[in-house]
Amino acid sequence: MLVSHLSVRNWRNFREIDVDLTRRVFLVGPNASGKSNFLDMLRFLRDIVKSGGGMQEALTNRGGISKVRCLSARRSSDVQISITLSDDQRKEEKWRYSLGITRETGGKRLQVLTHERVWKGNTLILDRPNKGDKEDPQRLTQTNLEQISANRDFREVSEFLQRVQYLHLVPQFIRFAATFSGYALPGDPFGQTFVKRLAETPEKTRSSRLEKVEELLKKAVPQLKDLSFVVDKMGKPHLEARYEHWRGHGAKQREDQFSDGTLRLIGLLWVILDEK
Repeated sequence: MLVSHLSVRNWRNFREIDVDLTRRVFLVGPNASGKSNFLDMLRFLRDIVKSGGGMQEALTNRGGISKVRCLSARRSSDVQISITLSDDQRKEEKWRYSLGITRETGGKRLQVLTHERVWKGNTLILDRPNKGDKEDPQRLTQTNLEQISANRDFREVSEFLQRVQYLHLVPQFIRFAATFSGYALPGDPFGQTFVKRLAETPEKTRSSRLEKVEELLKKAVPQLKDLSFVVDKMGKPHLEARYEHWRGHGAKQREDQFSDGTLRLIGLLWVILDEK
């Protein structure tokens, strides 16, 4: 499956988005235009369904709904996210999930659902708030999406969102891995354990991907040759390549000597090739 349509209202710097998506999408724009905020919408849904997550946790990690709600929201102050999932081949709508969130105006000022709806094809199979929510309003602090006992009829949506990956590789984490080894952020969004991830990939798969990465890298870094995975005498994994220069055989370099751009390209290409 793939996300074929995204509809959003009042998310961070976006008052409204309504856009079709394809298997591969490139976001281009100046700094502070909202590229990271756009991607965070999908990360937010992933954080709702991941183990130990949930809507409240996902909001809290972002500073609460007041931090994710668009500052220019006026008439409709709730945050709304709707995604359509389609079959990868036929592009037919398979699932649609829509979520609305706000903060109570009185009482405990809880972060609650304004709606949660799920369509299977053209059939609406979940529509909240429902009778049970009206009898027990505290239920609106949780989505059915995050609950195994409640998402049985559309668990495929939850399982799809759990597989969302985000990698914005920060070269300093790779160059000075030992300095940051004490703590890794959940999901490793900044590539802190990127080389370790390569080490845990089956050898045949890893070698095949690195060959493809090297072939693509030739366009941007023609001096870089023989990209490979090695383990040093201390058992520590490394990326290694030969950098051609004025000497006949060039010089071997490891990841701590690669440029920022080279490391980011390697991370981007690896994620594209990673179909897990």
